[in-house]
Amino acid sequence: MLVTGSTGYLGRHLLTGHAVDRWELIAPSSKSIDIRHRDFTIEAIRDWKPNVVVHLAYDKADRTAIVDGSANVADGAVAAKARLIHMSSDVVFPGQLSPYREEDPTRPVFPYGRFKRDAELEVQQRDPGAVIIRTSLLYGTARPSPLQTQLADLGRTAAGRRAITWFTDEIRCPAHADDVADAIGKLASNSSVSGPLHVAGPESVSRAKLARLMLKHMGYPDDDLVTSTIEESGMQRPTKVILDVGKAASMGITCRPVSEVLAAERPG
Repeated sequence: MLVTGSTGYLGRHLLTGHAVDRWELIAPSSKSIDIRHRDFTIEAIRDWKPNVVVHLAYDKADRTAIVDGSANVADGAVAAKARLIHMSSDVVFPGQLSPYREEDPTRPVFPYGRFKRDAELEVQQRDPGAVIIRTSLLYGTARPSPLQTQLADLGRTAAGRRAITWFTDEIRCPAHADDVADAIGKLASNSSVSGPLHVAGPESVSRAKLARLMLKHMGYPDDDLVTSTIEESGMQRPTKVILDVGKAASMGITCRPVSEVLAAERPG
């Protein structure tokens, strides 16, 4: 199994968990393979001869890394005759009242969402057999996410808790990184699954509620938390993005509810 982005948040959960116990892992650093370089990327993947390529690498602000890089990795997987698992995001959707199914049209409303949508299209065109995992906000327990680390830094003082405004109308389905890593492990061995697949938590929460859950998990008060709405901010962001996870659940792929996990698993 070749994993791009192995030093990222999800990559570290994948490589240190049990989901990949049966696999021999190839985890090149970004210095040893720059996925923005097409010919080198294709040649490197073909030379490594993986059975499965898990593409996690991205740079949120870099369209070339996300779109062109994903296209290059897809071409490399095809050249190596490897199964491709491509990681995408729920922000390919703009937000609506009802949950999004895999076949619903994407319509991103901000640059990162457009980059991820365009990367999906490139992957599907180059490798129709690839599976594209759409997930939501990732978090952890033994290993906190960047958001959790930021909240821990802010949570120590009332002034810190007031430093950021949290939206009450941006609704997402947070997923524990271990659960998404487990999904990758299952899909690596199941070549019958292709196209988009929604892998996210069954519980939809606002950014503001998620911040409160995380602060409580870490033992900080949440009474100083500042909340607002996307409309009041004037920002262009996805609103209520709930992923229908029924298709993944029918395959035995599920994520735990964020409120239950954070209540049960205290930081070490």
